Amino acid sequence: MMTPRPILSALRRHKIAALLIVLEIALAFAIVSNAVYLVIGRLQRVDLPSGIDERNLVLLRLATAGKQNGSVASAQTDLAALRVIPGVESASAINTLPLSGSQWGLAYSLRPMRAFSDGGVGAPVFFGGPELLQTLGIRVVQGDAFRSSDYSDLSSQNAIKIFVNARQALITKAFAQRLWPHVSAVGKVMYMGETPVLVVGVVSNIIGPYINANAEDPSNYYGVISPFRAGPDLNAWYALRCQPAECARVLKTGAAKLQAMHPTETLNAQESFMHMRQRYFRNDRSMAWLLVCTVIALLGVTAIGIVGLASFWVQQRTRQIGVRRALGARRVDILRYFQTENFLLATVGIALGCAAAIGINVWLMAHYAVPRLPIIYLPIGAVALWLLGQLAVLGPALRAARVPPTTAMRAA
Repeated sequence: MMTPRPILSALRRHKIAALLIVLEIALAFAIVSNAVYLVIGRLQRVDLPSGIDERNLVLLRLATAGKQNGSVASAQTDLAALRVIPGVESASAINTLPLSGSQWGLAYSLRPMRAFSDGGVGAPVFFGGPELLQTLGIRVVQGDAFRSSDYSDLSSQNAIKIFVNARQALITKAFAQRLWPHVSAVGKVMYMGETPVLVVGVVSNIIGPYINANAEDPSNYYGVISPFRAGPDLNAWYALRCQPAECARVLKTGAAKLQAMHPTETLNAQESFMHMRQRYFRNDRSMAWLLVCTVIALLGVTAIGIVGLASFWVQQRTRQIGVRRALGARRVDILRYFQTENFLLATVGIALGCAAAIGINVWLMAHYAVPRLPIIYLPIGAVALWLLGQLAVLGPALRAARVPPTTAMRAA
């Protein structure tokens, strides 16, 4: 039966080499645990559902922000022309979109606030007229949608004054649960500053223009829809919901029609929503690939270090191996010796790596708003490093086990 005493005795004679492999394993464990967690977090962000009809949505935007010819009346003329394009199911001029990276936001509270900075829960505000819900594919799950008479027009001249005095709102399900976790939000009043806002309905969750680092944060789906119409002077998007497989043609035709209607203006956006989504998460994908490459490289270096050290020790212990074989040790005993030795080194390295992994995560939480590392990553990482160590040492251990006793003694 293999006991650790002779192994520990041998390691004490190679303290520097043993210490180096322990530190290498500890560093690999600490970095890999956090890197894998960050990769999974990035991929979860990339896969977050937006809550809208992504695949059948195309977007156009005129560069008329702040100009008089970008009014709501101009937008209605543009939308009427866009709606008659074959393949268009609905169209709306919308102030912002999920994952657009640009938002109108306000803080809401269950009690009046003297100033917007006094607290409350922040949420992005969407508005785009009666067609907004249909165009984006948003469902009313409780209460009612706005009536046509509820809508008013916003322009670059009156936007702020009217915007902060909205008296009605639709809110997302996630935002409703945040403000009124155990009761229906329909008919309740929330406050925007000192202005009371009646919640007339609750809609299906839609993701915000910006999302947090934590993909599981429910605030990613906080949202408010206000009863306003907007035009290009407020940098509004023309969103067109298309019939399946018609989006590419609709986008091309819509862009040409808008350009013909506004020959002195330019289109500063012409894309599908899927393209917008890909652009928003481009950095997340790049970061995930970079971290994956880092993990692979670090594990590879760790494995090479274990192989090199084990090979060196096999050469240094040729006489010891020969003596043990001459005294009756079987090949499996030699193999088990090196694997046990590696297991002990890996265990010490993993123990140090756990402390280092938690320390790195605390630093990341403090400086980059990274969520806390779930404890489950530590045992999973430990098993992975143990397996890596056993696979890495297997080759040198098998070579040692195949050395005949007579050959080992002559080499000594």
